[in-house]
Amino acid sequence: MNPIRLIAADEWRLMRRNRVAMLGLVMLLALSVIAALTSIAQRDNSDAIRARFQAQADQAFDGAPARHPHRMVHYGHFVFRPLPALAAFDPGVDAFTGNTIYLEGHRQNSANFGDVRQSSLLVRFGQLTPAFVLQALAPLILIFIGFGIVARERERGTIRQLFAHGVAPRALLFGKALGLGGIAALMLAPGVLALGWLIAFEGAPLAPSLTLLAGYAAYLGIWVLLIVIASSLAAHARTALMALIGIWAFTVILLPRIAPDVALATNPTLTRLETDIAIKEDLRKMGDSHNPDDPYFNAFKQRTLKQYGVEKVEDLPVNYRGLLAVEGEKLTSKLFDDYADRQFAAQKAQSRFTDTVGLLSPAIALRRLSMSAAGTDLEGHRRFLSQAEGYRFAIVQQLNQLQATAITYDDDSNRNKDPEAGRRVRIDPKNWQKVPDFRYQAAATGEKLQAALPGMLTLLGWLVVLGFGMRLAIRRLADAA
Repeated sequence: MNPIRLIAADEWRLMRRNRVAMLGLVMLLALSVIAALTSIAQRDNSDAIRARFQAQADQAFDGAPARHPHRMVHYGHFVFRPLPALAAFDPGVDAFTGNTIYLEGHRQNSANFGDVRQSSLLVRFGQLTPAFVLQALAPLILIFIGFGIVARERERGTIRQLFAHGVAPRALLFGKALGLGGIAALMLAPGVLALGWLIAFEGAPLAPSLTLLAGYAAYLGIWVLLIVIASSLAAHARTALMALIGIWAFTVILLPRIAPDVALATNPTLTRLETDIAIKEDLRKMGDSHNPDDPYFNAFKQRTLKQYGVEKVEDLPVNYRGLLAVEGEKLTSKLFDDYADRQFAAQKAQSRFTDTVGLLSPAIALRRLSMSAAGTDLEGHRRFLSQAEGYRFAIVQQLNQLQATAITYDDDSNRNKDPEAGRRVRIDPKNWQKVPDFRYQAAATGEKLQAALPGMLTLLGWLVVLGFGMRLAIRRLADAA
């Protein structure tokens, strides 16, 4: 039999006899299975709740009684972001960003009801999902299982006996890596089964699912090589253990926690309150549709009268108040979009900074890949916000157009004085029943794969660097022999 396979088989035999190793492996597998089952159930339940609430919101909007169109503008509407199937594997930023938005005229609200705002602070550390188990816990268990995989041979003096029997340093290290890699593959098995279930029964897309699988396999492969290299270079197993735990704490816990804070400090963004204040100030400078002497809207009035060839707004064939509402919403929505674009640009800069830090931490690179492939990254949230804003603008303008065409200017001006005019401005509710329901469009498969590419390239870069590290370790062992 090939010496590499013989060494790997011997490692598996030793690990089966190691009660601590077996207990750690069994506990991790049990935790992975529990994480997969609970995460899938939680995702399905959460998505069903959002779908039910969305149906209720649509029914409430369509069922509104006859009223003034502008009342419907302020009555507003709720939209919910549906969860992608792969959110059961990696929920990404969903717990932090919120999942529903209240849409109304003249305002652009933020998403609300994120799990972090409603749950224990433990949610900030990490939800029990297959992604969290494989990203944070699996490397730690691998370290405790394999820290002495080469160092113990040196401590016992058996490494020279192996070399004396013709075992090459290269075969020794690759055999050890294959043995530990088999344990890593076993750790990955529950995640593979979870992805298989999501593909077969939840409609998860195949290519992003396979990308997830490849990313997590590469990540565990990085830790396998790192453990073997550290164990071969360390003089004692205890030294290797301390070094590996330090690397794990730095790359898996510390850097992912510090990187977003540093990114925010280097690329600051306005808070929600600061944004609202800035928008209010800009709106005052831009124009006030309620002020008859406002320069912008006075010029708009003159353009409108000239367009229709009349001298007074009372002579217009449409309701001037509705035209004002349409123009005012155009201005405010453009301002909202400008501020949103600035916010997204700053967030992208923060993400680029975090990706750069990911060169020092395979955990950060894997999280980027995992959330991008699952469709639960910040870009997915941005898509939801953008589509919700586009939907808000469309329904508000549709209602404003109804005010302009379905109601006369005279009735609109006297609705609070004349009961008959007040009755006539309440138009048929069939008009809002014609408003289309919100349908969120997730990113296409190609977009997800493109977003996951930087993370995958970083992981592959780590594998290449550790490949050179293996060559160095082989050379050191050969010199010691």
